[in-house]
Amino acid sequence: MEALRFSKMHGLGNDFVVVDATRQAFAPSTEQLAWLCDRHFGVGADQVLVVDPPAGDEDFGYRIYNADGSRSGQCGNGARCLGLFIHGQGLSDKDRLSVRTSDTRMHIARCDDADYEVELAPPVLEPAALPSRLDAAPAAEHELEVPGFGLLRVGLVQLGNPHAVLLVDDVDTTPVAELGAALQALPLFPASVNVGFLQMQGRGEGRLRVYERGAGETLACGSGACAAAVSAVLRGLADEAVTLELRGGSLHIAWSGSLSSPQSPVRMRGPATHVYDGCLQWPNR
Repeated sequence: MEALRFSKMHGLGNDFVVVDATRQAFAPSTEQLAWLCDRHFGVGADQVLVVDPPAGDEDFGYRIYNADGSRSGQCGNGARCLGLFIHGQGLSDKDRLSVRTSDTRMHIARCDDADYEVELAPPVLEPAALPSRLDAAPAAEHELEVPGFGLLRVGLVQLGNPHAVLLVDDVDTTPVAELGAALQALPLFPASVNVGFLQMQGRGEGRLRVYERGAGETLACGSGACAAAVSAVLRGLADEAVTLELRGGSLHIAWSGSLSSPQSPVRMRGPATHVYDGCLQWPNR
């Protein structure tokens, strides 16, 4: 593979290597992706984001790779950075862009110089669609037996990525890594699951930590914040608009759906930051 041109970006500290594959070929191996994301020997990132030519009537394709080289179907913080990257690279001057991932389609809108709004597809609440082996109808909560932690009540939301949301009293004292790993290891989730730990602080705001598939805990997870907001609404703990404070900053989420009518899209607004542009040679290994 020839020298790679890229940008380093972040959304609330959730950081990315962003690559334009409309102007250069980019077909990395799992080892190359892991090296890119390595914070000691590579660039360092939670995920690698790739802008692809459109495959249909969308403006661009959108590939997402986790730090371990696995594919992801959604990244909300990444989508905001993708919008800033597309505009900054002069790939489009449209204020509202449509992009398609491997699993879903979304819209990215430029709000101002600092913020972007991402409109995600409506959440899917059937446990089987997560995917999950849980034989149950859509519900605000499901009871799961988690080894070492007992019976837990979780909200299950598919938003291009699978999410399990737990309500906690204090996100600072919750064993996020241990409990997140235990939930991800359940045979119920054949493709693993992102685990959100939500502490509500009133109907319009809350705090959130997310333990992600293939990355561990990150400073922010956009799709995880959207899933947490949807779960809070379904549990009767929030109205349509929720501001969630993550470790890297705040996101504003809006969803007007319900358990019986979940078809409304989820809207997320927050900042995107360009850090630097670079060009690298792949290591000889």
